[in-house]
Amino acid sequence: MAKSRRLWGGRFKCKPAASAEAFGASLAVDRRLARFDVEGSLAQALMLEKAGLVSAEEGRAIRAGLESIRAELSAGRFRFEPSDEDIHTAVERRLYELAGPAAGKLHTGRSRNDQIALDERLYLRDLLARLDAALKELQKSLLAWARRYPRVIMPAFTHLQHAQVILFAHWCLAYLEMFQRDRDRLAEAGRRVNISPLGAAAGAGSSLPLDPEFTAGQLGFAGVFANSLDAVSDRDCLVEVLADLALAAAHLSRLSEELVLWSTSEFGYLQLDPRYCTGSSALPQKQNPDIPELVRGKTGAVFGALVSLLTTLKGLPLSYNRDLQEDKAPFFAAADSVLASISILGEMLPKSRLNPEAMERAAGSGYTTAIDLAEFLVTRGLPFREAHGLVGGVVLYCQEQGKRLEELTLKELKSFSRLFNASALQALTPRESVRRRRSPGSTAPDQVAARLKYWAGKLA
Repeated sequence: MAKSRRLWGGRFKCKPAASAEAFGASLAVDRRLARFDVEGSLAQALMLEKAGLVSAEEGRAIRAGLESIRAELSAGRFRFEPSDEDIHTAVERRLYELAGPAAGKLHTGRSRNDQIALDERLYLRDLLARLDAALKELQKSLLAWARRYPRVIMPAFTHLQHAQVILFAHWCLAYLEMFQRDRDRLAEAGRRVNISPLGAAAGAGSSLPLDPEFTAGQLGFAGVFANSLDAVSDRDCLVEVLADLALAAAHLSRLSEELVLWSTSEFGYLQLDPRYCTGSSALPQKQNPDIPELVRGKTGAVFGALVSLLTTLKGLPLSYNRDLQEDKAPFFAAADSVLASISILGEMLPKSRLNPEAMERAAGSGYTTAIDLAEFLVTRGLPFREAHGLVGGVVLYCQEQGKRLEELTLKELKSFSRLFNASALQALTPRESVRRRRSPGSTAPDQVAARLKYWAGKLA
């Protein structure tokens, strides 16, 4: 077994209690930061050599050792030891085995305080790139779905009741907009993530000639910290990204809720691919929409992770406190959950089949063209508030007579207002309702076609 190399302990006469070591160990969580820890250490080694704090020979030995560790990690051959307190200890312990005493110089001018802050930011940059790519693929799936069914109409809902008639493609476009806002928010957060904390040391900087600008440049950061105390204790970037993940999860959950509803017998709009469903252990006929249900269900844990992290941070004095060790587990779990949810929905959607006939039947029920009748009266000079009340009376009449709006005769309409004419009858059909839309951003076919073209170009 490798010799234990604790990164601290000179002022202690005793060893830590085994229970305390076990309680404080974080390797099970932070080992996923291993490649980022090595990446940051390579930049640190170059900076130390440039500053004359290690010799060229020592620098070569350190870098060669770190490159070997990186290769071992990539191949899955890196051996973690029970004595490794955290990922920093594991990497340095292995570096001693490979590079010898020179390894002891790598931590010059560095603390685990700025080291972990750096690792987290490197991890976040990688995560943000993966999230953006996954969200883009989900957008592409929605766009492909919209373009496959460009003329299908359906009811739009308010209060989960039929409200107006829309194109199914317009519904798809609504989620495209939501997920674009998620991408934009994450990109904006990425600009604040992209600041290097390396060189802040334990919190007050160093008396050694460190060069934070150099290491930032080596690692591709856009800038460096301005205050060393803030640099080692700042977890705003984690909170901001996690808040963005929570909002993305809410959007995924809303989409999933609609998919669940649409796949029910009561709606019948959608048939999910059975490869993304499960059955019942008791009811032979069941095909359950497990994937969207799980996406919806996982959202609560993402929200909880945000509250957990904020609660960890809310009472911490400057600068670093061990409480910050607890920032990673909830964040990693939330990030994994959201990334997996985005990916599985993007994979499942194109394989799902719509039932256009059921959607079009539903579009004609629930008096969805009532607003069109009111707007027809507005074009004839009647104030909207009066038109609203008058058409409400027409709807009540239809309910009492068991009629749909499009089944009314002109004579019946004229019994409510002489302003009605034959053109009013055309406004009552669901497809005509969609065709008559004119306002920007609406479900008007030309507006929808233009947005589909826009998104095809943007996502290409």
